Amino acid sequence: MRILIVNTLYPPEIIGGAEVSVSLLAEALAQQGHQVSVVCLQNEQALSVDERNGVRVYRVPLDNDYWPFGRDAKPSSIQRLKWHLQDTWNRKAAARFAEILDIEKPDVVHSNNLTGFSVSLWSEAKRRNIRIVHTLRDYSLICKRSTLFRAGSTCMRRCTACATMTTPYRRASRMVDAVTSNSQFVLDRHLEPGYFTKIPGRVIFNIADTTNLAATPGPASEDLIFGFIGRLEPEKGIDVVLRATELLPDTGWQLKIAGRGLEAYVRDIKAACRNDRVQWLGFTKSADFYAGVDVCLISSVWPEPLPRTLIEGIGAGKATICSTAGGIPEISEFSNLVGKYEPHDHRRLAELMQEAIRHTARWKKTSPARSHFAEKFTPETITGQYLEMYARKPGTSSQE
Repeated sequence: MRILIVNTLYPPEIIGGAEVSVSLLAEALAQQGHQVSVVCLQNEQALSVDERNGVRVYRVPLDNDYWPFGRDAKPSSIQRLKWHLQDTWNRKAAARFAEILDIEKPDVVHSNNLTGFSVSLWSEAKRRNIRIVHTLRDYSLICKRSTLFRAGSTCMRRCTACATMTTPYRRASRMVDAVTSNSQFVLDRHLEPGYFTKIPGRVIFNIADTTNLAATPGPASEDLIFGFIGRLEPEKGIDVVLRATELLPDTGWQLKIAGRGLEAYVRDIKAACRNDRVQWLGFTKSADFYAGVDVCLISSVWPEPLPRTLIEGIGAGKATICSTAGGIPEISEFSNLVGKYEPHDHRRLAELMQEAIRHTARWKKTSPARSHFAEKFTPETITGQYLEMYARKPGTSSQE
């Protein structure tokens, strides 16, 4: 099968989990003998084509006023408004995409995050009668911030600006032949306002290598070692974790924090945390991190679709304490020992951590995830589910 995958970014350009998930899927499909190409954006003014692990990668210029990814300085509100208006229906991006479609002649276009491209790409595939499968990996089709998160809290209702500016996306979603999502939560949030009406859809998890982390022994320490790994930013709830540690006893625990963030923000939270039981590891390899902790903390306060760190932690046999944001509860159920709290509730998080400290032996125990957990994230499982959606005849349903 000739498969053309679209995502805003692609390795080595990585700012989040979507780039990792898309590349793992593309490479797994290529390894099975399919002809796979990828279209992504780059911060250059010319098209470039390269091959990465058996996948042909088209890197195209961004047809908009500025490169928005990984910026420390925030553009003005007028600049952002102009950028988003251009991103509503980007004719230049569609024209570039059309040229690649005519070269590749794919059997299916699999679109993912489209920020910077716009949904105008769907019209070019539709015009050529190419099947379109779209995967929801964020909220960019219903929220101009892509997060459903503003001023420190989840948007329970979409603001007027987002609802107005994304109206073309809702209409354009009718061009898609099938829709998938990495969590039911994200899929439901798009179906509620009328996106992808009467279009076959299902939940398909991301590929994740849980075998190398299986039953990873914890550290040889009498203390219970809590661990946080991920981007150090407000959306990930690292400040909630640090506030919870202020309520913990003086002995019996440690907290290891792995990850990076914006320099100014990380400097501020480090300065505010004076507890010597908190260790700042910086960038750390996943396997090393999980071998050094007993309990994983998943503290997102934004409605995160499917945190890869949660899958890895459960795969490593670690106990988990997690917020109930977004799609997190859908995966946390696979853990043999889990505590849950509402996002932002640092007091409840502290209570759960205190309970774990009181029963250190139980929470230190490495336990395999529930049966069939690993199989749900293997390349064979995930590619098989996507190939089914790629080949499904229009009008059939597979909603799960």
